[in-house]
Amino acid sequence: MFEKKKKVKPYDKENLKPVLKCSICTGEQVAGFKEIRSGKFHDVMLVRGEKDLQEFKEMYGLDEVPKEY
Repeated sequence: MFEKKKKVKPYDKENLKPVLKCSICTGEQVAGFKEIRSGKFHDVMLVRGEKDLQEFKEMYGLDEVPKEY
């Protein structure tokens, strides 16, 4: 079978940085983007495991996503 080629979604690299926001209490992880100037976080998806994190990386063409607590 043929695999669908995934398109990489663009994001504003000058004003946003990819971040994996992690809760110390619950362990919940949310992938999204943080505004560099204001620090405001924009969530994209809930990360329940490595598969979800990999999907987020592929969606935006990322190699690494730093964690923030």
